[in-house]
Amino acid sequence: MATINDNYLKLKAGYLFPEIARRVNSFAQANPDAKIIRLGIGDVTEPLPEACRTAMIKAVEEMGDRTSFKGYGPEQGYAWLREKIAAQDFQARGADIDASEIFISDGSKCDSGNILDIFGQNNIIAVTDPVYPVYVDTNVMAGNTGAANDKGEFAGLVYLPISAKNNFTAEIPSQKVDLIYLCFPNNPTGATATKEHLTAWVDYARANNSIIFFDAAYEAYITDPTIPHSIYEIPGARECAIEFRSFSKNAGFTGTRCALTVVPKTLTAKAADGSDVELWKLWNRRQSTKFNGVSYIVQRGAEAVYSQSGQGQIQALVSFYLENAQIIRQQLSAAGLVVYGGVNAPYVWVKTPDNLSSWEFFDKLLHIVNVVGTPGSGFGAAGEGYFRISAFNSRENVEEAMRRITEKIKV
Repeated sequence: MATINDNYLKLKAGYLFPEIARRVNSFAQANPDAKIIRLGIGDVTEPLPEACRTAMIKAVEEMGDRTSFKGYGPEQGYAWLREKIAAQDFQARGADIDASEIFISDGSKCDSGNILDIFGQNNIIAVTDPVYPVYVDTNVMAGNTGAANDKGEFAGLVYLPISAKNNFTAEIPSQKVDLIYLCFPNNPTGATATKEHLTAWVDYARANNSIIFFDAAYEAYITDPTIPHSIYEIPGARECAIEFRSFSKNAGFTGTRCALTVVPKTLTAKAADGSDVELWKLWNRRQSTKFNGVSYIVQRGAEAVYSQSGQGQIQALVSFYLENAQIIRQQLSAAGLVVYGGVNAPYVWVKTPDNLSSWEFFDKLLHIVNVVGTPGSGFGAAGEGYFRISAFNSRENVEEAMRRITEKIKV
């Protein structure tokens, strides 16, 4: 008889966003005339930049000519894309990253889960709380945790609470951990990490032979010149960090799928016999075995991001969403709500009013003003009492949603 991976049975109620969709769909069916505005899930709404579209159209035409047709590409990604990424995203900021250390993929969400393939099950793993649910759920699926308690905290994970008291940046743990998930600008809180804060983490990781999984999916939203865009801007990070990036939120590739992971060749971890093993070799073998690469057409679109016109267009796109975030911050503050984030990030983190739980506030917004956000408790126990509002939507919808909230939600 076939058996299942019992670790999946440890997972709670369902992934956060499908649960939101279930509640919204139920409300919509009962209220067909309601004009629902969705500011919950972090999907983008604006079209792909023209430079990317033009490059993709040209690539499609190339696929129709035998002399320029492309079949299987290199699993690591085409060199012409990786070289531009290395030069403009890393080397231009003083980060010593070579194109050969970059792996093109179909999503940083995928990579942040798949990276566990190359690590053993005896690691002590630290996650922030609240946290992007994928980090926790993929560890549960991989068998790296025990069961969850009443708060939803899984045995075997070290939770690092982030709150207003520590400016929503994770404090260095007092105990030794082996794998550390950090996300800055942070999803869901919108917080950023200073160079000093990241330096403290790199120093900790090097002192404890730990590996940092650094999710920089929202780095394009950093406007403060003092805030690092990459952990590799910190000296020593090449010896202790893997970085994940995405084209989804800066260039609107959520539907076309393109991202990248950086694994420095100087990064090692221990084998069972105590020897040092290069993680680059393991990740390269994993990708070559389980992944056939991102399509040529999509990679040409991603390459166009680094053209002069592409850079201007994605900056306009990022600025548009940041202006949305500013409107959300200002209007929610005017409504008497306490808000965080939304300055160097596309997410606004809201303290729920009147001691409402996260899901109670979700239902209140849905039923009274027909606006959808994301309950903070869905990101972890420490997210209870908070609520995430996404700036990814049209200006018309953002302004209308804020008008409804300021007029009908009394604090």
